[in-house]
Formats: sequence, structure tokens, C-alpha cells
Amino acid sequence: MGVLLTRVRFLRLDGSVPAAQRFSRVQAFANDPSVDVMLLTTGVGGLGLNLSSADVVIFVDHDWNPMRDLQAMDRAHRIGQTRVVNVYRLVARGTLEEEIMSLQAFKRDVAHAVVGADGVAAAAVQG
Repeated sequence: MGVLLTRVRFLRLDGSVPAAQRFSRVQAFANDPSVDVMLLTTGVGGLGLNLSSADVVIFVDHDWNPMRDLQAMDRAHRIGQTRVVNVYRLVARGTLEEEIMSLQAFKRDVAHAVVGADGVAAAAVQG
């Protein structure tokens, strides 16, 4: 039995792409059905990047700051998204990525303890 290989057409959006070309790449991803994948770094998007044409987000490189990963996920959940978005985090046991994920959990726990689930800062304890 033979193996069927198909080509995956992708666009890349990282620090090497000039800012003036970034919007056109996002537009091409959104409007060209032949483009299968958009590869990007979490830091390159900036505010307002809309990837609502995406329905899968896969993290292979996690940021020390959990908010940057959350912002990256939010880019696929912008206004105009009509599909369910699945998010996958690829983490190999015993790697730096595993340590980063542990640190992210710690930072989220500290933030929730300080700010609280309702978004209000916890009152100072007087002794």
C-alpha cells in the first residue's frame, strides 16, 4: 500500500516579517482557502490581530508569561468567529516547556490569590 503525501500550504508571521506585510498575510490566511496553516509566534501579533478564520490553535513554544499565551488564544476568538476553536498545548515530559507550564500555573494561582476571581484586589490583612 502506498503512502499519500499532500502538501500543506502555510504562511508565517514572526519577527522577520516586516510590520507593513503582517496585515496582508493575515488577510491571505482568512480569505484564501488554499492556505492551510498560519505559523506565528505569540509575541508578534500585537493588539488587534484577528485570526477568527482559525479553528485550531497549537502551542509548541510556551511563554513564561501566561497572559501572552492567553492573548494568543484570544486572537482566534475575536468577533466574527463562527466555529468552535480547539486549543492544544504540546508539552514533552522533562523539558523546559514542562517547567514553563508549571511556572505559568504558579503565576495564575498567585494572580487569583491577589486579585481574586471577581477581579477585585484582596484586602490587606491587618495584624
